[in-house]
Amino acid sequence: MHISRRSFQLLLGAVALNGLRSPLSNAEEREMPDEQNNRSHYFFENQTFETIFLTSLGRAYYSGANPGKVLYLTRQVKDGDFESAFVAFRQAGDEARAQADDSLAGGHQESARQAYLWAQNFYDSATYFADGSADPSRFLPTWEALYACWLKSLPLFDPPIEPVSIPYEGTTLHGFYMRGKSKARRRPLLILVNGSDGSLLDLWLWGGAGGTARGYDCVAFDGPGQGYALWKQKLYFRPDWEKVITPVVDFALSRPDVDPKRITIQGISQGGYWVPRAVAFEKRIAAAIADPGVVDVSTSWIATLPKPLLEMLKAGQKTEFDSFLAKGSSPADRATLTFRTRPFGFASYFDTYKAAMEYNLQGVAEKIQCPLLITAPVNEAYWPGQSRQLYEMVNCPKKLVEFTVADGADLHCEPNGTGIRDLRVFNWLDQTLSSGG
Repeated sequence: MHISRRSFQLLLGAVALNGLRSPLSNAEEREMPDEQNNRSHYFFENQTFETIFLTSLGRAYYSGANPGKVLYLTRQVKDGDFESAFVAFRQAGDEARAQADDSLAGGHQESARQAYLWAQNFYDSATYFADGSADPSRFLPTWEALYACWLKSLPLFDPPIEPVSIPYEGTTLHGFYMRGKSKARRRPLLILVNGSDGSLLDLWLWGGAGGTARGYDCVAFDGPGQGYALWKQKLYFRPDWEKVITPVVDFALSRPDVDPKRITIQGISQGGYWVPRAVAFEKRIAAAIADPGVVDVSTSWIATLPKPLLEMLKAGQKTEFDSFLAKGSSPADRATLTFRTRPFGFASYFDTYKAAMEYNLQGVAEKIQCPLLITAPVNEAYWPGQSRQLYEMVNCPKKLVEFTVADGADLHCEPNGTGIRDLRVFNWLDQTLSSGG
């Protein structure tokens, strides 16, 4: 494909106009049902800002946020100004961490636990703005503060969360075992799988807290491309997630407190691809949850690519593709690219886009045999329509659970509807395990 100088300039203009927006920011550009078209923003017109603030607020359901503080921050941040958002969240994290440290020193363990959760919430939120801020190098120290608060919070839970090591391909994954409120000698286990950018706090709030309260033991971990595995071990995403989950199941079966017939798994966000992929091959899992269902990860990447760039990608024109993206993207779009490409481990935009295209359940979903629950929130911004698509692809016992604006649980992963989400998910899981699938 030959590109003239004039075509080059026109294409750069198209990239700048069209943008390489995060999937967080292009929901409004897609054809949506009536309920979605009638929905307006709560705090910010910028969809990234809106989503991060709503998520931060929604974490309050299990004491992961002080709602008044989050609402206060909405008035301290300029819409679309990444620097102001980063600074506001980072300072709030430092403040909450100091409150947690002071509480712990004074022997106030529950106060300390909650304040460490608040700090994690604020630090995690800050990381979403770091790459677009005045100093992107602040990302790693902010993540390290987040992880340190997570570790400090573990012994403050009742019962304490247990750090564990999960053998994985010559190394170990950092895992965390959460004991459920059950007196049974052997208990059901829920394996918690994160998405492309979530924190361990998310796994506690979107599964761990609700699961342990209902008598499930839970195990969370940072897999390749996630958290500690990304930053400290330099392990990167892989599409064949069964190679990650099989070692986790092996670890679970080594524990005398796990019921081997009631090992279950949940994936949130991009975990909605990884979990169906894993259970298509790992047959020791009794039931699975995809929140939401993801058939093709790459659609969130290529949805806003101008046609000439898409043709370059398909034609294998790596040098040209990388050049156009580097020169034609706005600073905000380059920040998004940096954030989204980091867990894949490639220096090339082209290589990352091509890798994302391998994350596809075509020809795989049909192999799933265990019962599968798929959430389908209205206003899904990353993979709209794919929950229904996955539901129609699988032949196993299945259920599609919709969440609406009226539920207060629309949007990707139901950020403000944790309670109703857990009610529906765990009611299904309880019934599925009790009936044997």
